[in-house]
Amino acid sequence: MPPIGGPFDSREAAREHWPPMSKPALGRGLSALLGGARPPAAEVPPASAPPAAAPAGDGVRRVPLADVVPSPLQPRKEFAPEALRELADSIREQGILSPLVARPRDGKFELIAGERRWRAARLAGLAEVPVLVREADDPTALELMLVENLQREGLNPLEEAQGFAELMARFGLTQEQAAQKVGRSRAGVANALRLLRLPAEAQQLLREGRLSAGHAKVLLGLPDAAAQLDAARRVVAGGLSVRQTEELVAAVQAAPAATAGPAAGTGAAPPRDLHVAALEGRLRERLGTKVTLHYRQGRGQVDIRFYSDDELERLLGLLGVAAE
Repeated sequence: MPPIGGPFDSREAAREHWPPMSKPALGRGLSALLGGARPPAAEVPPASAPPAAAPAGDGVRRVPLADVVPSPLQPRKEFAPEALRELADSIREQGILSPLVARPRDGKFELIAGERRWRAARLAGLAEVPVLVREADDPTALELMLVENLQREGLNPLEEAQGFAELMARFGLTQEQAAQKVGRSRAGVANALRLLRLPAEAQQLLREGRLSAGHAKVLLGLPDAAAQLDAARRVVAGGLSVRQTEELVAAVQAAPAATAGPAAGTGAAPPRDLHVAALEGRLRERLGTKVTLHYRQGRGQVDIRFYSDDELERLLGLLGVAAE
């Protein structure tokens, strides 16, 4: 049987648990997840006792794979089969060089971090895995799962958005507070949350990777779900780039003005300039809210929407305007 729980490989550990050094420290972060410094592998006790008899406190041990179970709180839902097979091949050769993280739960060990390695270990046919045991209640476990996934960029754009939304809802956090916990900008969190406004079918295309987050943010410039979904289908069918999607959205926005004709009154507005529409899309992405740019012959106005006092404060901060 391949070795497990052997000496830690620093590169593997960095990939699986610790963020790149260039990223800022994150609230409780993964140091809280792992309980500080990594213990040497020689101190890993054997899995001689059942989970129910686990001693108090944290520690790394070898645990029967059958006693480790995934958590229903885990925000990450997609695991690429080919990547899992490659990891399983590596585990057969080298073993698991960085422990899973789990908490005692109903006679089992429920995963907090490492579900990808757990799945690959099953494919590799391992009987035991190294587990770092942590005591954590549901809110703490969820927070650590979200931080671990968001730090490692293991979520697709929609899972990331849902993770932010769940973090805010469960703990009553503002966008600013959620951003601080996971080391992201407030605008980045706001833009991620906007993806949840897409219709369900468009969200599924995003989840499958057939639409990128860049595509989705451009599609959100359309006024209603029907128009967004129609455009999303056209993007996928035509294999359009983000820039081509900007042009498509601008053309859709211009269509009503182009077809209204002068009968509407004193003269209909001319079709929208594609460059103006593209600039409007970039403003919308930068500010993380609905923005409408009205431009004609060097004059016009920018309408910026907000939906709460917190949203207004966020926008003022981005514009460098003090709220006092």
